[in-house]
Amino acid sequence: MVNHRAGDVQEFEAHAPETELDDLRTRLAAARLPEAETIRRSGPGARRWEQGVPLTDLVDLVDYWLHGYDWRAFEARLDQIGQFRTTIDGLGIHFLHRRSARADATPLILTHGWPGSIAEFIDVIDELADPEDSRTPAFHVVAPSLPGFGYSDRPSATGWGTEKIAVAWVELMDRLGYTRFLAHGGDWGGNITTVLGGRFPGHVLGIHTTFADALPGLTTDGLTTDERRWAAETSAFYAGPRGAYAKQQATRPQTIGYALVDSPVGLLAWILDKFAEWSDTEDSPFETISRDRVLDDVTLYWLTRTGASAARIYHESHGSMDPELRVDVPSAITMYPRDVEKIPRRWAQERYRQIVRWTSPEAGGHFPSLEVPDYFVRDLQEGLAAVLAADGRG
Repeated sequence: MVNHRAGDVQEFEAHAPETELDDLRTRLAAARLPEAETIRRSGPGARRWEQGVPLTDLVDLVDYWLHGYDWRAFEARLDQIGQFRTTIDGLGIHFLHRRSARADATPLILTHGWPGSIAEFIDVIDELADPEDSRTPAFHVVAPSLPGFGYSDRPSATGWGTEKIAVAWVELMDRLGYTRFLAHGGDWGGNITTVLGGRFPGHVLGIHTTFADALPGLTTDGLTTDERRWAAETSAFYAGPRGAYAKQQATRPQTIGYALVDSPVGLLAWILDKFAEWSDTEDSPFETISRDRVLDDVTLYWLTRTGASAARIYHESHGSMDPELRVDVPSAITMYPRDVEKIPRRWAQERYRQIVRWTSPEAGGHFPSLEVPDYFVRDLQEGLAAVLAADGRG
């Protein structure tokens, strides 16, 4: 029985009108595409993407979106997990909620980032809630859609940055009867998870994150060769052309938003570019991520018209992490090798002051729950087990 505070939470069912799907198909069939990129490679490799999404790759995926993809299967999966909405500080928040059958389960909130969504978690929630091995920790899983993303409302005024979202997540968990809980996130979800751990130690038992925000001004003195490379690559990512998307969305989200809300092919290209660049693959994101999961994510953005509103999280929060924030709750941190932002443990521990588990796996990028789902689940289970043990609950 789900313990929702009466009247505050309503069940939600995902069902796009068939007219919306017909409109999507019409737009896909009538898409006007540019000529092929001028840098073309004869064989596979990451350099094929030097000017962005190659035309042949986009054409193939649009054809599958039009003729092979099944949106209704994704809707059914969301309903199977359990969907709800509640209003917090005047904004409707959508979330998945899967309670474990285990009496010893611990509440866990999973927070996605951009260009992700709740689609990142639909293949891992069941195993987190009811693991096959009874010795593995189980969780009551809550996975909200960020404000301006998916079925959550689009903010009509500024202010919904990561600090406010963290406050909302504490209220959300309280409404579900979870006054003490664990938190996990990556990308913006990792940022929000960091804020949760730092601001709300009375509510947050501990955190697991694939994102760690370093304090400003740290030097590379004492770092290993690999750690220096991590630091240099992360700095170059944001300072160079690879970070142009973030600068665009942080400064002019409305401008790019028109294309993202009006053109499904434009939206697909904008998001697919990041799945390709940020995943641990050599030629195509579909080496490890299914086409269906990418299209689940993109179609969710399309049908909810959230291309612009989701981009605004950069305008609200890019570079806004409080340099004074410290996380004293137990923390498990995983740095995937092909993620775009990796920091050395020596730097991380300046902010996360009780790191109980630090992991650097051999494979995986920015979307581990989609790229290496089995490892992701096992790592999350083991990391949170270490967190609970440090909290005295293991």
